[in-house]
Amino acid sequence: MSTTHVFTLPDLGEGLPDAEIVEWHVAIGQVVRLDEPLISMETAKAVVEVPAPCSGTLLRIAGKAGDVIATGTWLAEFAIDPSLPQRAAGHDTGHGHAPVASAPTPTDVLVPRIPTLTVDDLASPHDMPEGITPAFGSGFEDAPVAAPATRDDAGTVVGAMQVSDQVRSESWVAVGGVKAMPAVRALAKKLGVDLSRVSPSGTDGVVTLADVKRAAERGDAQGLAPARPAMSAPIRSEAPASSSAPMARAAAANDVERGADASFDTDAPIRGVRRNMLRSMSAAHAEVVPTTLMDDADLHAWAPGEDITVRLVRALVRASEVEPAMNAWLNAKEGTLRRHARVDVGIAIDHADGLFVANLRNADGMDASAMRAGITQLRDGLNTRSLPPEQLSGYTIMLSNFGKFAGKYATPVVVPPCVCIVAAGRLYHAAVPVLGGIETHRLMPLSLTFDHRAATGGEAARFLKALIDDLQRAR
Repeated sequence: MSTTHVFTLPDLGEGLPDAEIVEWHVAIGQVVRLDEPLISMETAKAVVEVPAPCSGTLLRIAGKAGDVIATGTWLAEFAIDPSLPQRAAGHDTGHGHAPVASAPTPTDVLVPRIPTLTVDDLASPHDMPEGITPAFGSGFEDAPVAAPATRDDAGTVVGAMQVSDQVRSESWVAVGGVKAMPAVRALAKKLGVDLSRVSPSGTDGVVTLADVKRAAERGDAQGLAPARPAMSAPIRSEAPASSSAPMARAAAANDVERGADASFDTDAPIRGVRRNMLRSMSAAHAEVVPTTLMDDADLHAWAPGEDITVRLVRALVRASEVEPAMNAWLNAKEGTLRRHARVDVGIAIDHADGLFVANLRNADGMDASAMRAGITQLRDGLNTRSLPPEQLSGYTIMLSNFGKFAGKYATPVVVPPCVCIVAAGRLYHAAVPVLGGIETHRLMPLSLTFDHRAATGGEAARFLKALIDDLQRAR
């Protein structure tokens, strides 16, 4: 048995070519046991905690926080301790990644990265289309939660059982006696908060995002100077327009949550979610034949307090029943088209790190309360970056919103294999002719982009009409 073990980065989500180091949980020279937290890696889909593949002493690492590691290349080397639990030799079958690439010069520096890991809350259920994206497309493709069971050996993450190949979602890690998830540590670093001086409110003494934000507001747990914020995107607020004080507080909170490290006038590498967004948007531009239809939905019949996101999702479900051609996947390489019986709505959500598309699965089987609960669950999962990869892929149709900031109409981007994306613009009032005169009604501008390789203009128009008909209903 070899006395050393070179661990290669496994595929943390099918189709992802690389991942970025967020935080090492073990220092060089430190002994780690099999399956204990080794490192947190950020992929285009989530922050994933990778456990140790063996028991032993960490000898060297392939990079520090912020470095990008290619899937299948070496990540760490261990001196195996035979007195501690190891993977059973019979399970080391050699079915892993390709041969390990030549290792670069060992790196000893462990510098915490300072990513922006917070996400704006989905807006309130009233007044404006909320919780969808102020961006024009999605950045994700289908991906299973873990690597296939056939992948084994050095190229595989060891799961909770010694015979498994499980990749686990991030959980809290105790560093310096402080229990916190990597996302919480990143926010604390950004805000200049010393975690050792924060009173934890989470289960088992875990420091939460809310604890860090409260400490930053009070200013009683300051450590290092906070990172310089980037130019933030337009501010969103959940408060009514008539309430200036809550709007100011919301703006300040968004400045904190959406701020990111910025170095102006420099060519910074594109990483994490934005790197995947670059790849997927480039592929969509090269492959899809987009055509966009635009129209308005008259919301005059709505009762006060309607949940607009829920109404949009319901309208997508109804329109998919009337014209199923838009709720489909196109496989151009194989020349196949799959029209789905279910409706899984990919709700694109604006994030300081880039674009996330969260999957509201089986929306066709939900009532209004279940839809709202599902949207809230997706929002909370993105707030803590704990949403599993399967909830960020596999949607059958997409929903977007740029009107939260400005604009009425757009040409949103369809990302394969989806065939259609619907975008809601900024609500506005307009004079509408009615029997006997003119009235002022509130209108919702809609933009529908479809892949003309997969559907006809007539199918898209019928879908849009069904969508508008349902939105214009009183209930």
